[in-house]
Amino acid sequence: MAAEGPATRRVQVAEHPRLLKLKEMFNSKFGSIPKFYVRAPGRVNIIGEHIDYCGYSVLPMAIEQDMLIAVEPVKTQTLQLANTNPLYTDFSTSANNIQIDKTKPLWHNYFLCGFKGIQEHFGLSSLTGMNCLVDGNIPPSSGLSSSSALVCCAGLVTLTVLGMNLSKVELAEICAKSERYIGTEGGGMDQSISFLAEEGTLLAKYRGLQWDKVLRLEEVQAKLGVSLEEMLQITEDTLHPEPYSPEEVCRCLGISLQELRTQILSPNTQDVLTFKLYQRAKHVYSEAARVLQFKKICEEAPDNMVQLLGELMNQSHASCRDMYECSCPEVDQLVDICRKFGAQGSRLTGAGWGGCTVSIVPADKLPSFLANVHEAYYQRSDQDFTFEKQSLFATKPGGGALVFLEA
Repeated sequence: MAAEGPATRRVQVAEHPRLLKLKEMFNSKFGSIPKFYVRAPGRVNIIGEHIDYCGYSVLPMAIEQDMLIAVEPVKTQTLQLANTNPLYTDFSTSANNIQIDKTKPLWHNYFLCGFKGIQEHFGLSSLTGMNCLVDGNIPPSSGLSSSSALVCCAGLVTLTVLGMNLSKVELAEICAKSERYIGTEGGGMDQSISFLAEEGTLLAKYRGLQWDKVLRLEEVQAKLGVSLEEMLQITEDTLHPEPYSPEEVCRCLGISLQELRTQILSPNTQDVLTFKLYQRAKHVYSEAARVLQFKKICEEAPDNMVQLLGELMNQSHASCRDMYECSCPEVDQLVDICRKFGAQGSRLTGAGWGGCTVSIVPADKLPSFLANVHEAYYQRSDQDFTFEKQSLFATKPGGGALVFLEA
């Protein structure tokens, strides 16, 4: 239940090879035994791309791949972090002087985000130290939220060391907020709200709303009291497909260029010369409608459910590629290959501009699907793919964050 905190389970570590290996590496590293373990899963967004920070629902799924941390509280006030991956160097700092450098997104900074988020939530000035060994099997830079999983894992580690309790909802809110320490903004996606806020602004202005009080596209729909389908028609009637210049935006809103820069644009969009408002708004409203259709199909479970869900995923990718323009040739190629070899639906996920794809594949086709995609994309590509064994995998819906105690 969302009102409850994450579960705690007692396990026989010797019966779990990954936990046992982590325990042995921890002992080798720190000369002691972990007191507990925490895991937090990565996640894949099945459908609903770039709409969460516009106020709409998405359909994410926890994957089986996760971040796993072995933890030992210590009497000193030193926080010692190590990683099973030798590419990630050890880090040590005072538990009472957490400094996070936004300009250097090093792996340990994501742990520090979760740690600091819990510290500040409870207003604590003095925390105990801890030894932590991190092990992750989520492919990095893949759009599967490996960094967010580490932040969540660190938050739960810190909460457990303190012996305090929070609900899952409270933990999620704290960890989402604490990612801002490293510069991550928005609704969990690595993207800015700035462009979409501008689209909502023009639509609001044209429909007679107080545009400077409307920040998200969902708010435009809510204030107009219309359906998503009607919002798509309003977009067609209101915005033109040609890109808007800053000067045209100013004329439409009745403001100066200076006001546009100071009141609407974020620091990293000050020099943008064109705004594709029609395309972005059309993607958001159509994608939000697809999420609701996806949910309805899952609930009704018709005989051709997989086919219908796959079609929605394919439509989502087309919209991301053509309307939101967040795909790239490599991802488009991978999507085409996945569909060719048995995926009922395939689309980019994790914001795009690289990252990964998610496909819905009938279970009986899975072995041949994986083999064929591996050969067609990875073995025949000119790209030098690292982490290849981790880059192509099947997953079922995974569980949420947990604390493990050795039985």
